[in-house]
Amino acid sequence: MRVWSWQTLKSVSIPGGVLLGGVALATHAGWLALPPPALNFIYYCALFGGMLLAWRFHSRRTFVAFLVLFLAGQVLALNGSKTAVPGTPEWTALMAVAVLLPVNFVLTALMQDGGLSLSSLGPPGLMLFVQAVIVTVLYRAAEGSPGISGHAHRVSESVPLPEYAMLAFAVTGIFLFGRSILTRKPADSAHFWAFSAFYLAIRFLGTAHISGAYSAAALCILATSIIETSYLLAYHDELTGLPSRRAFNDALLRLQDPYCIAVVDIDYFKRFNDTYGHDTGDQVLRLVATKLAGVSGGGQAYRCGGEEFSILFAGKEMSEVLQHLELLRAAIEAAEFRLRSGDRRQTPRTSDRRQERKSARTRKGHAIRRLAKSKSPEVLSVTVSIGVATCTDEKSHADLVLQVADKALYRAKEAGRNRVEAASGGRTKIKAVGIA
Repeated sequence: MRVWSWQTLKSVSIPGGVLLGGVALATHAGWLALPPPALNFIYYCALFGGMLLAWRFHSRRTFVAFLVLFLAGQVLALNGSKTAVPGTPEWTALMAVAVLLPVNFVLTALMQDGGLSLSSLGPPGLMLFVQAVIVTVLYRAAEGSPGISGHAHRVSESVPLPEYAMLAFAVTGIFLFGRSILTRKPADSAHFWAFSAFYLAIRFLGTAHISGAYSAAALCILATSIIETSYLLAYHDELTGLPSRRAFNDALLRLQDPYCIAVVDIDYFKRFNDTYGHDTGDQVLRLVATKLAGVSGGGQAYRCGGEEFSILFAGKEMSEVLQHLELLRAAIEAAEFRLRSGDRRQTPRTSDRRQERKSARTRKGHAIRRLAKSKSPEVLSVTVSIGVATCTDEKSHADLVLQVADKALYRAKEAGRNRVEAASGGRTKIKAVGIA
């Protein structure tokens, strides 16, 4: 998998990066100068609305992140338009937050999202309670110390943080950003952008409306990540990362002539799955999905269920897509993957097993062994059959074109599999082209 691509950039920057960039631009350009009551209203709407969404969708990580930002926000609220300078109680509490916030975000990012319940919230809740007590004790201790603690001090727009606080924020920011690139999940990218927004809220603590805007933005970013996650679950297949059947059905409604629909099926997948196990079957699906996602010719691949995939070529004629489908078929045939340790099914050495070996010498059994050809017993490969159809004057409805593509797929299987069968203009067959 490519670490950096357009899809990675999109998953990392949308919606958190766009939202934070919009707030920064509007705030510093003077376009967003909301009074404190309006900012507080947005802040608490995002807080309670986001926590409700996190509870409803059983997102423990995001729920805990809301709690972390809320507690840290209470320290910022102690200052208002007056902020801490070294020696004041506000400064002591702010420095405690500057250390604890990065630690909490790292722990939250590493937390397993295993559902939301009172028992699952116990450990993180206890940890946050202990931290709140520590910050309160430090604040009270500084409040009673001699010096300048009893005086209010106005500061410049930007609040300088000590080196250790800057180092903590920088290391945590790099960690969260790297994690969001690797996982490409909305929750991980939201953690990075919410953390960045709250850092800006601290830096601009001297200007109340700017700091308040960044604090509200941090909560809004977390809330939108829950909506984005629910969208991905509804329209994307979790195993392969491809758009799901619901997205495919929506795309069919938007198609305009001309277009082509290709139906892809993994050859002997069920027998392959039974032979090597479901974990290996998942490897096969991910391998094929990776190749399908990179199909050339402007095609968009979808997983429609099981081992069945579909590819839409909007604005393409049949003659424009056949060669791209053949390249796709050949690329899947040439791809190999290594069998993970323990994936191969173990069968006891009994007379039944010997009988199964004899019965396995059938046409499909030989096909499975051909599909599992490899340089070593641990390296496997698979093939696919593809049927493709295009819209015509007589049958331009997408559902009818899909049915014709299905029939072409059946002919490809009957003709020996591992081939592309075109439905337009008769039973046109594309001969296999070897890949060097």
